[in-house]
Amino acid sequence: MKKIILGCLGVTLLLSSCVSQKKYADLEAKQKETQDLLNSATVKLNSCLEEKATANSRLQTLEDQNAFLKANNQELINNMGNLTTLTTKGAENLEKSLESLQEKDLTIRKLQDAITRRDSVNLSLVQSLKGVLGNLDDEDIQISVEKGVVFVSISDKLLFSSGSYNVTTRAKEVLGKVAQVVNNKPDFEFMVEGHTDDVPYRSGVLLDNWDLSVKRATSVVRILQNDYKVDPRRMTAAGRSEYIPLSSTDKSKNRRTRIVVLPKLDQFYSMIEEGMKDPKINK
Repeated sequence: MKKIILGCLGVTLLLSSCVSQKKYADLEAKQKETQDLLNSATVKLNSCLEEKATANSRLQTLEDQNAFLKANNQELINNMGNLTTLTTKGAENLEKSLESLQEKDLTIRKLQDAITRRDSVNLSLVQSLKGVLGNLDDEDIQISVEKGVVFVSISDKLLFSSGSYNVTTRAKEVLGKVAQVVNNKPDFEFMVEGHTDDVPYRSGVLLDNWDLSVKRATSVVRILQNDYKVDPRRMTAAGRSEYIPLSSTDKSKNRRTRIVVLPKLDQFYSMIEEGMKDPKINK
């Protein structure tokens, strides 16, 4: 290409002295056209070189992929060969393992169903209690569910006079409503807990807050049994004294009686323990 350019330039110089201005102009135009063609050819050549490099790169990538696929294919063939060498005993063990997993899953689902039933029963109980006690002040009586157990907490000012364990007339009405609910649910057992504040008890025949908390619990239990015919075999009276406070600043919140409703928890947990001891679970 360079030789062509130099030849053209030489001819141009040679002829410029002996040709007319018109011919010179024609030769100059042709020279420019030749230069343009050369530039265009150079651009195309560079483009072709880039395309070649891209193609070579793609070719190398495809070759690498092909080698990878061949290796994987051989590995799959080897694995299939290993699978075909499984013994009959191994296949039986695999089948037994699958059956064991299915049995464990069934047992676990049964336990989950038991928990769901317990939660449903608790929800029904809470709704019933709120239905009969719904018009009371939330500060006097509170109903809650914690870890599968229903709690009915009744304030001291509603149940008893200060320092006394005699149930007030208004409180008897409340206990009558609670009895109405528990009598309709014979599968429940419950514990009546007496709680006091930390002010020492120093009057009457009682020795201390332990005595006071227990006497308050037994007073409530007697009313439920004698006035509202709650089966005494379903009840437990307990005193917690001052040792489970709700507040460190408001002592009135600590003076309360709590009814802990237990949906046959001993039977429920026995069922869970038996289920967890099931050989199907522990295989």
